[in-house]
Amino acid sequence: MTKQITDQLTSLIESGAMTVGSYLPSERELANSLKVARNVVRGSYESLMRAGRIQSEGRKGRSVRAAGGKRRAATKSSRSSGSKARRK
Repeated sequence: MTKQITDQLTSLIESGAMTVGSYLPSERELANSLKVARNVVRGSYESLMRAGRIQSEGRKGRSVRAAGGKRRAATKSSRSSGSKARRK
């Protein structure tokens, strides 16, 4: 069931029916509408996050990401060294 939900959401994202930046329903809302357990929806969302299709925005929820792979987090050292280089 998790794979089916993941595949359906992937199709919606790829077709443009779900646009970049749009929010997905909460786990509870989607689970209730599909009549499945929340952990099934959670597994689907986690799979989509690993694939770089959606991102978590904390308490705001999960949103569709732009195509182009996973976001790379900047390290503290690279941020501070870059600002020092500009000051010199």
